[in-house]
Amino acid sequence: MNILNLNSVKFFKGSLLLASLFLSAVVQAKVTLPSVFSDNMVFQQKTNVAIWGNTDAGKTVKVTATWNNKTYTAKAGSDGKFKVVLPTPSFGGPYSVSISDGDVTKLSNVLIGDVWICSGQSNMEMPLAGWGKVNNYEQEINDANYPNIRLLHTVQVTSNSPLKDAKVYNDGWQACTPKYVANFSSVAYFFAREINKRTGVPIGLINTSWGGTIAEAWTSAGTLKTIPDFVEAVNKIETSSKDKDVSSFKQKLEAWQKLVLNKDAGIVQGKPAWLDASLDVSSWKNMTMPSLWEKSGMPGFDGVVWFRKNITIPQSWAGKDLKVNLGTIDDNDVTFFNGEKIGQTEGFNVPRTYTIAANKVKAGTFALVVRVFDGAGDGGLYGDKNVLSLVSANGERLSLDGDWQYKVGVNLKDVAPMPASNDGPNRVTVLYNAMINPYLQFPIKGAIWYQGESNAGRANQYRKLFPAMIKDWRKSWNQPSFPFYFVQLANFMQAVREPKPSEWAELRDAQRETLSLPNTGMAVSIDIGDAVDIHPKNKQDVGKRLAFIALAKDYGVKIPYSGPVYQSQKVEGSTIALTFGSTDGGLKASDGAELKGFSVAGSDQKFHWAKAVIKGNQVVVSSAEVPNPISVRYAWADNPQCNFVNGAGLPASPFRTDNWPDTTFGKK
Repeated sequence: MNILNLNSVKFFKGSLLLASLFLSAVVQAKVTLPSVFSDNMVFQQKTNVAIWGNTDAGKTVKVTATWNNKTYTAKAGSDGKFKVVLPTPSFGGPYSVSISDGDVTKLSNVLIGDVWICSGQSNMEMPLAGWGKVNNYEQEINDANYPNIRLLHTVQVTSNSPLKDAKVYNDGWQACTPKYVANFSSVAYFFAREINKRTGVPIGLINTSWGGTIAEAWTSAGTLKTIPDFVEAVNKIETSSKDKDVSSFKQKLEAWQKLVLNKDAGIVQGKPAWLDASLDVSSWKNMTMPSLWEKSGMPGFDGVVWFRKNITIPQSWAGKDLKVNLGTIDDNDVTFFNGEKIGQTEGFNVPRTYTIAANKVKAGTFALVVRVFDGAGDGGLYGDKNVLSLVSANGERLSLDGDWQYKVGVNLKDVAPMPASNDGPNRVTVLYNAMINPYLQFPIKGAIWYQGESNAGRANQYRKLFPAMIKDWRKSWNQPSFPFYFVQLANFMQAVREPKPSEWAELRDAQRETLSLPNTGMAVSIDIGDAVDIHPKNKQDVGKRLAFIALAKDYGVKIPYSGPVYQSQKVEGSTIALTFGSTDGGLKASDGAELKGFSVAGSDQKFHWAKAVIKGNQVVVSSAEVPNPISVRYAWADNPQCNFVNGAGLPASPFRTDNWPDTTFGKK
């Protein structure tokens, strides 16, 4: 009985590569062009742009653009490759561009404006509709008629070596309309909409993102080789050829899944053995749910854990449908009620709601059993405790938070490693090769980036990796200082009562540190996340906050773009005075209450919640439990309770004043 597909890779399966998609480059004559050139495209303003492609060897290619009606020529080499460079004016259009080797290829409805690369993992990929469904998505889509915003949507492809062309949807660039924006990046769209509305500059968006992916997949081999942690993996990629026998990998994966099932103590002769309400569970342990088991007594555990809770169903509920809400589970689950499977789900970020059919709902006490498989990183039922519940047909609710019994089914340390796919996205440099490299000859204005969730378990490593990737892109584009703006991870997961270490806080701090690079900016989203959804629906404010940075730094618009920025601390007896910049009209609590989220520690490095009082451009913090404080942390948690903003209402970034070792130090 195969009760579970043990796919442990944590990423959203993006849009499928369908045979019916138009993936080819523009091919209208003998000249062939990469997919970045099409009708409706945007060229970067006030620069020298390249138009390149292939034709017959030795042919002369002539390019004429209607913005200046001049003709530029180049001769194709012996390999048929050509490249023509021509200047672009300030923003405007529409124009047309003719490329001729004797036969003419014409690009129509072309705009001159600013081109932004939009990349990262699922929160950048998240579409307005589809699996995303942002706030008010139907109205947002209906209103999305912006002819001066143009969209280029890259197909998700991997490659072990750099590719010269990208695969794209919709036969290339398209004007922003409800038809094309629905499945496009919502963050990118809201970013462009704000800029275009305020400046009138046409905006071209190149969406090249992939859910669940790691930053090192988006970084070049050359740069990764300068970071010791990645050298071996890069060498393996460079020396291995892609395994084209997909069936071979599937067979290996199926064999591994069977091995895990055979090793699972909760599976006997292919059937679940721990389902009966009368099962002797005296050897089982207790765990408070919701929680991640790594933080509840099982550090570093990957594998299968069975969770049980006996539920008493009242007579009034009998014979009616019953909903089971389990929130989010990391990674995959199979759930049983009264010995029968009621559902299973793959994906660490997918909310679980299962229905028990009316004819299966009887009065009495029954076992609710959840088999959880986690392949890497955190594991467990980790959503909001207010979600965990049974809900009757008439809306009565029985909470499921609190103590659950649990027992380990199998520890993956006792099983051979899961076979690795030769074409998965979470391998070093493969997304840079396939989804960044093809655009490197195409001048851009800058990049926006939303990623980090998949690197949180190695946050300390990210302190070096992330700035290295930014410098890598700038060098590769031969634009050494283009703007690079990114989103800091939003609040997510269960709130904590007392200060404690947090991988997500460390990742956010690594992002904050990256602001030391020139021409970078960070949109703080610590106030607009969702405890139970790793993909918050409020992408409007995320896009706006990114746009505010660009408007202030690149478009000459005088607008606040940052919340309070920590500058320094001064220890004054039992208090610490923190000084902030970017106050923009003063410091305050967003809800008008006392400041929340500050904690202090002494030399023992144990943090306690602190009282925080605003005095001008300073915040003075103290705690009766820490008479000699030496360090302050703010919003240092997966899902911190925090309310510190400036006069513009923009939130302060989480920060720390110490440099004590990360809990993720040394993790690779």
